Amino acid sequence: MSEQNSYLNNPLHGVGLAQVLTELVEHYGFEILHAYLGLNCFKTKPSIASSVKFLKKTDWAREKLESFYLYQYKNLPKADDIQFELPPRERIVPKHQTPKKPAELSFEDAERLRQKKAEKTRARNANINDPWG
Repeated sequence: MSEQNSYLNNPLHGVGLAQVLTELVEHYGFEILHAYLGLNCFKTKPSIASSVKFLKKTDWAREKLESFYLYQYKNLPKADDIQFELPPRERIVPKHQTPKKPAELSFEDAERLRQKKAEKTRARNANINDPWG
């Protein structure tokens, strides 16, 4: 399989950022995107145009959105450790993995995830502050 063909199964292949965002907003809405991703471009007077402008300038935010697209909206299995290190557009999705129905998301689940991440951050910071812990 050629290098070019190995990326063809990635749902982001050949899809522009505006299209990705439009699909996500039409399905989930800006409120859910803000709840899950925590990006202010989805909170204060959100629009596709202003969000795309921000996302094009901010690599980490764009990659966060594209990962959300792959693993929530397209509902693909999480990438392995090697592929996870790559930006979402460069990840190779095995041919046997095909997109499924979008995940059902809720504000309650978003809050649970936010709390879980905060606990991990607190634990990590406690280990850094007390390395002999």
